[in-house]
Amino acid sequence: MSSPADPGTASRTPPAGANAAGLYAPNSASLQGVSNGAHADPADSSPRSLGELISEITTDLSTLVRQEVELAKAEATQSAKRAGKGAGMFGGAGFAGYFVLLFLSIALWWALGDGMGHGWSALIVAALWAIAGVILALRGKKEFADIRGLGRTTETLAKIPNAVKGNEEENR
Repeated sequence: MSSPADPGTASRTPPAGANAAGLYAPNSASLQGVSNGAHADPADSSPRSLGELISEITTDLSTLVRQEVELAKAEATQSAKRAGKGAGMFGGAGFAGYFVLLFLSIALWWALGDGMGHGWSALIVAALWAIAGVILALRGKKEFADIRGLGRTTETLAKIPNAVKGNEEENR
């Protein structure tokens, strides 16, 4: 049973303004004024004020931004579901790989044990795994140390105020 807040339910229905595929397409009402260059009734030939035009532009821009945000949410939900499935599959593969290594280790322990005794062979196999663990830990530590953050994103976000003001040349 799913509730309205259930993310699984939300991902099955396209956002408001979207068609069944989740894409936004203009309807006939929004295209009515496109041919004559205005949103007003074609029979009304009186010129509109600057305030009315700015109000329409603001409303259209707001609608566009809202629709883009809804589209981004829908795409992110779909991508997150696929990523979750993929992560689950990788988790299962890792679990299966763990058992492969476990049984290969037991086979090596048993094979070495026939020649030198099972106690010493178990210590040798454990030492091999300890060495592998130390090497992986050191490599992982180095990878974390090399993380630099979101350098390009920070740089481009800092350029937005100049671009909005029309001073793009200051960003170069």
